[in-house]
Amino acid sequence: MSSISKYSKINSLKSVKKCLFPAAGYGTRFLPATKAMPKEMLPVLTKPLIQYGVEEAVSAGIDTMAIVTGRGKRAIEDHFDVSYELEHQIKGTSKESYLTEIRNLIDNCTFSYTRQVEMKGLGHAILTGKTLIGDEPFAVILADDLCDNNDDDPVLKQMVEVYEKYRCCVVAIEEVPKEDTNKYGVIDGKIVDGNESVLRVSNMVEKPDPKDAPTNLAIIGRYILTPEIFEVIENTKPGKGGEIQITDALLELARQGKVIAYKFTGRRFDCGSIEGFVEATNYFHDKAK
Repeated sequence: MSSISKYSKINSLKSVKKCLFPAAGYGTRFLPATKAMPKEMLPVLTKPLIQYGVEEAVSAGIDTMAIVTGRGKRAIEDHFDVSYELEHQIKGTSKESYLTEIRNLIDNCTFSYTRQVEMKGLGHAILTGKTLIGDEPFAVILADDLCDNNDDDPVLKQMVEVYEKYRCCVVAIEEVPKEDTNKYGVIDGKIVDGNESVLRVSNMVEKPDPKDAPTNLAIIGRYILTPEIFEVIENTKPGKGGEIQITDALLELARQGKVIAYKFTGRRFDCGSIEGFVEATNYFHDKAK
């Protein structure tokens, strides 16, 4: 029995209880703001991007957060920790309620951290998190892809339900303008069980030129991965931009019929760009009204 088939058999009945957050990137598009502050801590209204992601993971039944950080990211660890001095100062005042949401996350979730010493791509960042994940299926959230559920189930919860049915890797996809395919991993596949929102992936290409893109179905920053992905990444050579791409690793599993693409219900904001960040801020401000 191969190690890959062994992983598949062992984990065929396990639920998704861990979520990995790759958070070691520099956030250069937001300089100088991100010179000393992690991009994941950029606030949309009163909450940092990564807190939205953790809340989404919790809504999907996940209580263990594994965060891959890097130099200058200490603020993330401090955010998901108790601040005794601050809490003492505002105790008994009207401002005490401001910390209710984050304190609930701290009390009900486990947070663990490891560092990505070199920036070698998303695939490498996910591989760096192997020691935190172990041999079980896990979710991945890229915090700068901020999703809102539009009163439906949150995106990751939708994906967990897809995983529970098909028991293989799941990637979230949405249609993008054809001219923007060079910003994303792009998939091709066939509809499964007559459901147009679920496709069995047959091909994946990292940031293809529009003329070379197989479709306009782009992968966004939500994944559910089986632990066999770690071994595949270890054997994946650097691809686009000289980095180890998760798209290239997933393609290997897709060739075995082990990757599902899911067209989620909801709205996604690319908060890795200034335009998307401003759009998200305006959207959530209007929604808060």
